[in-house]
Amino acid sequence: MKHVLTIAGSDSGGGAGIQADLKTFSALGVYGMSVITAITAQNTRGVQAVEDVSPELVEAQLTSIFSDIRVDAVKIGMVSNQETIQVIARQLEKYPVPIVLDPVMVAKGGHALLQPNAEQALLEQLLPLATLVTPNIPEIERMIGGTVHSLADMKQAAVKLTERQAGAVLLKGGHLEGQDATDLLYTDERYVVFEQERIESRHTHGTGCTLSAAIAANLALGHSLENSIRYAKRYVTEAIRHGFALGHGIGPTHHFHELWRDTHATTHP
Repeated sequence: MKHVLTIAGSDSGGGAGIQADLKTFSALGVYGMSVITAITAQNTRGVQAVEDVSPELVEAQLTSIFSDIRVDAVKIGMVSNQETIQVIARQLEKYPVPIVLDPVMVAKGGHALLQPNAEQALLEQLLPLATLVTPNIPEIERMIGGTVHSLADMKQAAVKLTERQAGAVLLKGGHLEGQDATDLLYTDERYVVFEQERIESRHTHGTGCTLSAAIAANLALGHSLENSIRYAKRYVTEAIRHGFALGHGIGPTHHFHELWRDTHATTHP
């Protein structure tokens, strides 16, 4: 069995962050491990509070995992402060494993999840270590200091980000209008466009976390970068299609939609 580590924040509502990542790993058949960087008080309505885990405890978690367990891939999500980013970068420099960086900056409800002084540290210290970085359009606009309104803009933005020592860039185009959800991969000076039907659903909490975790899982399983993205997008599309209402706000995607459907069909003919 392959082992995948997520380094991210905890979502008490269970739809995003560490919880979404571990559910995704389980659904895709890899063993999930976690290093928690922050604890959020969060539900379907938004984020009410955030408290960072100390950089010393983040480092201790990383040391504990890597000193004992083989790590086949790493997904990095919410890393809210500069000191934590420095610790993570220093540790991961020692281990040549595929790294998927999801630059989580703002929660879906608008709550800032990355401190201003941490943005530069993320760009300078984590970005060069990443095999793949997976920003959405608002995130890449902050990272490059520009605007994105079209596929042509997406291509230019991806190139600009690689100029900051990024490896490959998967720019998620879900914020653009259109019948399809179009993502753009820029790697080895070429573009690959991934088009998937756009699922009209309110229940999309945790989609970014889930996608990056699914890509990391597929990389650990030995798939190529392109196929890892392709398989992950299919998984997330179905998770959105089967998303469900929870609480009084934006519900989560359904990480175990295939298992649930099979079990439901068996027990409820």
